Amino acid sequence: MVSKNQIKLITSLQQKKYRKLHQLFIAEGKKVINELLDADFELVSLFVTEETIFEKHIPYTLITEAELKKISALTTANDCLAVFKIKEIVTKNEDELVLALDSVRDPGNMGTIIRLCDWFGIKKIICSNETVDIYNPKVVQATMGSIARVNVIYTDLTSYLSQSNLSIYGTFMEGSNIYELNLPQKGIIVMGNEANGISSSIEKLITQKISIPRFGTIQATESLNVATATAIILSEFKRR
Repeated sequence: MVSKNQIKLITSLQQKKYRKLHQLFIAEGKKVINELLDADFELVSLFVTEETIFEKHIPYTLITEAELKKISALTTANDCLAVFKIKEIVTKNEDELVLALDSVRDPGNMGTIIRLCDWFGIKKIICSNETVDIYNPKVVQATMGSIARVNVIYTDLTSYLSQSNLSIYGTFMEGSNIYELNLPQKGIIVMGNEANGISSSIEKLITQKISIPRFGTIQATESLNVATATAIILSEFKRR
């Protein structure tokens, strides 16, 4: 059974201010929860609708589907929900390929980008403070567990980039054709906001403007989805 106080706490974690206040977040679904457990995220509570969902010997509370629906952030509730403590991120010196996000707002895009970084071996994402919170339930769900393996840091992106010694690559429509460039193994790749692209303050700090060329005959499409563009760009950097 879920108490009224538990319901109040868990549903409040759908909002960023309460996640920050309590330093907690929710995850739903067996795969995502198992990935977080394997990554040593501290489990606070686990609610399941069936006793046999998890093979691991971990404490849980058995609840009904109706109760799960009350605390779920999903339109269609899964069969389990967990509350975890937010992990403290320890930053290290940069000697790698880093992805930076300038005000990416869509939770689905953010989750997909984290999955892409996991796939391509990008260990760190630097986000502007305006970028969507990675512990937003929709982001956590979209990562499908990759949130456990990629460090995501929020900071003043302009200040961060201005202090970096790495080359900074930014995506622009008028940039150089990415397929014709000699791309490095180290550097910072900046992806911009879904509607407005990279902000003017960040643009001033870009070392090399890059673009994904359009091959269509009509070329009427104005831009690519930011997650799709990220996939292509990371693939090219890693391919070289």
